[in-house]
Amino acid sequence: MDKKISEQNSFIEDENDECSITSSHGRKSHHSEVVKKNLTTRLNRIEGQIRGIKGLIEKDTYCDDVITQIAATQSAINSVAKILLEGHLRNCVVDRLNDGDTEVIDEVLVTIQKLMKK
Repeated sequence: MDKKISEQNSFIEDENDECSITSSHGRKSHHSEVVKKNLTTRLNRIEGQIRGIKGLIEKDTYCDDVITQIAATQSAINSVAKILLEGHLRNCVVDRLNDGDTEVIDEVLVTIQKLMKK
């Protein structure tokens, strides 16, 4: 388990992971190629899980088995969100706080509320 967390952190902790303002209306995240590859791989796996769930439903698979697969998929989505949130906190939020932008705290609280909503 510690190795898995360490691997996730190694994808996050990269000097090139910065958020910058791209226009007066929005911000853009700059993830390293390693982080993008990690997230893309995870999302591709999740996409496959979703297709698998659809197939289980089409085959009239026992409900409990389908629910188990849904739970696994939700966990995988949560892992992607955790990686993004950690990178956001370590880079974007810290940078904005260092620039004196304390509004970022309210933004993070709203983001966390969205993640916790079920």
